[in-house]
Amino acid sequence: MGLSRTALLLLAVAALSLLSADAALSAPATKVCVLGSGIGGSSVAHFLKQYTCESVTTPCIDNIRIFERREKVGGRMATVTIGGDTFEAGASIIHPKNLHAVRFARLLNLNTKTGDDSDSDPKSNVSSSSSWFGIWDGSVFVFQTLPPPSPSSSAIYRKMYPLLNSLVLAWRYGFSLLRMDRFVKEMIERFILYYNDFESRPVFETVEEMLKWSGLYGLTHRTLQEELADAGLSSRLVSELVTVITRINYGQSVSISGLAGAVSLAGSDSGLWSVEGGNWQLAAGLISHTNATLHLHEGIDSISYVGGYYVLNSTKGNSYACDVTVIATPLDELNMTISPPISVPGRSLQHTFTTFVRGLLNPKYFGLNSASEIPDLVGTLELPDIPFSCISVLKKYSEEDMTYKMFSRAQLADVLLDQIFSKRKETVRINWPAYPHYEAPEVFAPIVLDGLHLYYINSFESAASTIETSAVAAENVARLIISRISSPSANAPLIISPHSAEGILHTDL
Repeated sequence: MGLSRTALLLLAVAALSLLSADAALSAPATKVCVLGSGIGGSSVAHFLKQYTCESVTTPCIDNIRIFERREKVGGRMATVTIGGDTFEAGASIIHPKNLHAVRFARLLNLNTKTGDDSDSDPKSNVSSSSSWFGIWDGSVFVFQTLPPPSPSSSAIYRKMYPLLNSLVLAWRYGFSLLRMDRFVKEMIERFILYYNDFESRPVFETVEEMLKWSGLYGLTHRTLQEELADAGLSSRLVSELVTVITRINYGQSVSISGLAGAVSLAGSDSGLWSVEGGNWQLAAGLISHTNATLHLHEGIDSISYVGGYYVLNSTKGNSYACDVTVIATPLDELNMTISPPISVPGRSLQHTFTTFVRGLLNPKYFGLNSASEIPDLVGTLELPDIPFSCISVLKKYSEEDMTYKMFSRAQLADVLLDQIFSKRKETVRINWPAYPHYEAPEVFAPIVLDGLHLYYINSFESAASTIETSAVAAENVARLIISRISSPSANAPLIISPHSAEGILHTDL
């Protein structure tokens, strides 16, 4: 019996689809070069390969080179060793609703720890009811939570301790704590829209489009202080607790732009986690899993667009030809020539000076009698005479021997450290160009720097700078690259197979 007209039509359509797929898969492999091996660079490589090599309609992008000017991957995710122990020196905390980072850790089988685990960075729980922190005004502690229970404390008191600390916070700040929590949750609810499936989430060509779509754009045009005043927070909470958090997480005051400030406040939630051994392993693992070619200790001096491709000249005197180039490191302090020239708005970076000290704090500096009276986390108010943003205990070896981590806006001289510490065995200093200096209204650099295939992940950092915001920005850049390669239409849809989409887009919160 002959085939019906409908059956013949279906067969013809299927044959045309297979021919189109074969033609796409037989196209010349796209060469992608990525500058920077931090979470942005490693994530864009991961998503490019994930979204194309598991697709039946797009050619696999697996010819990826990643250039890192330092000797180790991770960018601003880095560790430091003090007294034989390893601690986070850069980006140190990850929110439980940072779904890309959560999935990366699972994919790479990395062990994780929460802020309540032993030897973790106390800064990750600055507002947690289980941590002992104080707010110092340069002379006295204007507020403290309760010290942790001693080993001799009763089991009942240990169990009641978190509740008692919550009551201490509530007594000082009242219902403003609930309003602050609601403000942060509303921001998170909008941010998680970036995990929606592709059918409901466009590919964005500008940061402005990206933020307007999620409803977050308005927060970049007003200060955190203005936003919190409208949210009904008390001036005491803003000037004390909120200020402590923004000084710790972004080294800036409540004049920070609203979105960055909201993200900073989210960095004081409970359930924050990190990777055992260092968050840099997220980047290292993604690069290895992607099988990208990694060029360590090889920076890029210049990028030139010549005859349909980019020529990258490296610090080692090598030249590389790339169809697509992705800049995954801040351009603000990068000494690199781009030809033809590009135009990006001026932006200054906020340098955070991180000082690690193994020794013992001097109680007299804080107006106290004993070092045991000093909270595990000392946050400070926005006052000109206070030389540091915070001091936190990373590890206690004994009552007379601890490792501390300090944040400040300027390098701390030895003479000052000798005033702050009564004992100082070991000192390590790091100057991080950590994140943009936030100032409302924020202005954003283009994602596509030249209108062709030169992309810039870190333009999103002017909204907020975290491990997860870099991953979200990188995922959008990966989709943008694929759509622009697949079709001249700027808004061409990205199509991936249901098999590869499963598990990528539908993660349970």
